[in-house]
Amino acid sequence: MSGPDLCPGPRAVRRGAALSLVFASVLLTAAATDCLPRAAQPPASPGAGPVASAALDPREGHTTRGGDRTADDVRRAAAEAEADGKSGSRAAEEAVGRSGDRWGAVYDKTQYEQYADALDGRYTGVGLWVARTADGRTQVARVQAGGPAARAGIAPGDVLRSIDGWSTEGRPVTDVVARLRGDAAGSAVVLGLGRGPRTWTRTLDRAVLDTESVSVRALSDRVVMIKVAAFTKGTGEQVRSAVRRAPRGAGILLDLRGNSGGLVGEAVTAASAFLPGGLVATYDVHGKQQALYAKGGGDGTRPLVVVVDGGTMSAAELLTGALQDRGRAVTVGSRTFGKGSVQMPTGLAGGAVAELTVGHYRTPSGHGLDGTGITPDLPVTDRPLEHAETVLSGLGGTS
Repeated sequence: MSGPDLCPGPRAVRRGAALSLVFASVLLTAAATDCLPRAAQPPASPGAGPVASAALDPREGHTTRGGDRTADDVRRAAAEAEADGKSGSRAAEEAVGRSGDRWGAVYDKTQYEQYADALDGRYTGVGLWVARTADGRTQVARVQAGGPAARAGIAPGDVLRSIDGWSTEGRPVTDVVARLRGDAAGSAVVLGLGRGPRTWTRTLDRAVLDTESVSVRALSDRVVMIKVAAFTKGTGEQVRSAVRRAPRGAGILLDLRGNSGGLVGEAVTAASAFLPGGLVATYDVHGKQQALYAKGGGDGTRPLVVVVDGGTMSAAELLTGALQDRGRAVTVGSRTFGKGSVQMPTGLAGGAVAELTVGHYRTPSGHGLDGTGITPDLPVTDRPLEHAETVLSGLGGTS
């Protein structure tokens, strides 16, 4: 099922229209970029030169400082291209490619604003989640309450046959999602739909909608499942609130499968729901070591099982690693994706922004995530939730 992919992926998918896939399912696209918390902003290096077109990162309020060679090269390439009347963004992309930065990404001004909105928990679309069926059709998996699709009477199980006359049959879910999102709120999109033998078309106006990054479901009076799709603004507090509201003695299944990552500060806040304090992760920025700590007051005794898979990425891996290393949770599922690099924004001529790798994250035990991921305590690929409930029962979370 498609969900909001809220951080940029590697260079290979960042060209042209592919940037609109920032909301597509990360299981079908590339990994997400971790986003530095505000407290992690490094101080200016002594003697560093001025920052050309320094860009404020609307996610966390930090800017890239001067002195980084790759950032300087990318800025220079964009400025020279703009001066010659060429595309600064394209020149910057080429410079990032030459640098070997696998996770580097370049956005024009509009794309970066959309990206920032996504991390703030907003997106432009019609409020549909879709999935591929075994026979290649695109089926509506979920409809966001109050969105344009819900108001038009579209329901889960309906078949999405076409978008503005473009057939969805056999198409990747990422392409379908990109066309649904479009470019601007208020723009119209014509959907071809099917329900049993009936077929019809509806014209919907796209709207700015809130993402639904956290969902909570009581599986029984002794088990509460908290599903976190991505770490957008406010996600951490939503997790903390869900844990506080859980019945006394109930265990928690924290489902991070398919979680695309997002704001690291939100992942740290979520970790604080389960930890009494202490280290969550360490990272480096241009070789300077930093650390992230949980807030005090978390529930350190409630039974906890974390469910992960190959779509668990970046900030979600950071949270998983902290809970696993600290002995706070049992992890169940399959190996996580392995995205543990730190990106920061660099302002470019023409209003574009480059996200460039400046360091890497490590779990409390010093385990690097990038390229390796996290191996669960109980590796399973079949019916992971059932296995997780069994483990939780052994921890005292069910009866």
